[in-house]
Amino acid sequence: MANITLKQLRYFQALARYGHFGRAAETCAISQPALSVQIRDLEEVLGTRLFERSARQVRLTSFGEMLSGRVRDILRSVDDLGDLARAARDGLAGPLRIGIIPTVAPYLLPRIVGDLARLYPGLDVHVRETVTPKLMQELEEGRLDTAIVALPLSEPAFTEVALFSEEFVLVRPGEDAGKPVPDRERLREMRLLLLEEGHCFRDQALAFCNLQSTSRELMDGSSLSTLVQMVGAGIGVTLIPEMALGVELKSADVSVARFRAPKPARTIGMVWRTQSPLAARLRQIADCVRTSAEAVRAQMPADAPPDP
Repeated sequence: MANITLKQLRYFQALARYGHFGRAAETCAISQPALSVQIRDLEEVLGTRLFERSARQVRLTSFGEMLSGRVRDILRSVDDLGDLARAARDGLAGPLRIGIIPTVAPYLLPRIVGDLARLYPGLDVHVRETVTPKLMQELEEGRLDTAIVALPLSEPAFTEVALFSEEFVLVRPGEDAGKPVPDRERLREMRLLLLEEGHCFRDQALAFCNLQSTSRELMDGSSLSTLVQMVGAGIGVTLIPEMALGVELKSADVSVARFRAPKPARTIGMVWRTQSPLAARLRQIADCVRTSAEAVRAQMPADAPPDP
């Protein structure tokens, strides 16, 4: 077992994640033949096969499945050693890997990156934008330092710090401006355009309307911009977070209305692994992100109040 290297374990983890030699090799920045050799060497050292190979896919064997969790823990511990040294040596400097959900990224991210660069010029910020389940997986595996998501997650392994709360607003075709704002019962009868499966914002909108995703025909969009443009074309209505107003209303003939209580809303926060050696530094980053969010929210355009 002394011949097992960390490099082999990282290659194993990549292949287990992607189930494809080409994509795993690309991620690891090596050639596919070199990756294959390293995996074969690891299997020889362990004395058993780790992957079942076929023409179309690569999947873990039963032993490979058992090994996968151990490898993840080992590599995460090794990464923690590096983070511990970085926290002690550099302060707020060096690489910072931030994940962020798509319904926040376009509206807040430019301000966050600019403010961090100004306040902490030694930081090298890397951003990953994707849906919450993927961010949580990558955070758990040590591929991200922190993530900006909708709270609560209620996961004991993660520390959660609330940054701000915001309401959801109703976006309707421009010709509907001035019409009474529908309550959630009336909204359930309308053609509601939502983000595709996997977005937490979709789940929050469905929960407010007391709808199941299969209860009626819905359009699944890939972005809030797509949904707003479709509303402008008269296809339906949608909900968007307040922070998106300044960006998404510029190029579509739509009207905006606020709901009466109980109003749909969400809390956005930062999360990181509770045992992360960077925890103290990440709290400082969270303070900066909160200030950035306040600045963006202060510049949001005024929109119509709820109809009487």
